[in-house]
Amino acid sequence: MAEKKNMLTYEGLKKLEDELQDLKVNKRQEVAQKIKEAREQGDLSENAEYDAAKDEQRDIEARIEEIEKILKNAEVIDEDDFDHETVSFGSEVTVLDKDLNEKFTYKIVGSTEADILKGKISNESPLGVALMKKKVGAKVVVEAPDGNFEYKIVDIKRG
Repeated sequence: MAEKKNMLTYEGLKKLEDELQDLKVNKRQEVAQKIKEAREQGDLSENAEYDAAKDEQRDIEARIEEIEKILKNAEVIDEDDFDHETVSFGSEVTVLDKDLNEKFTYKIVGSTEADILKGKISNESPLGVALMKKKVGAKVVVEAPDGNFEYKIVDIKRG
């Protein structure tokens, strides 16, 4: 079975490539130095610094593997290829939450880049799916376990 493509913006691709470079060049060296220093302290069976450094090394290698897998299956989406009148991948969308009577702005990104705390929602999330291909003024309803939420699209910009 073919692996799922990871949709990325150019910004997201660059961020992952930079993180991978930092992990491989800097973080690996730092943790290797920590392991070396911990080994020099003698008995490794009761050496907390050694255990912590080995755990950190394991985490770094796991993240490197994760990023390499994401990049291997990455599909960079050119945001300029989309219609500027409708919500699409890479759009920055301002919506009015009808229940709260508050405006929120979200950038539509792939699931790999999604970070709600930074205002980035996945194109595969319930809200992302509901917003896709809609125009300014459109009303969307998002079904959630604790009820339905209604939004109105106020503005669409290119990210």
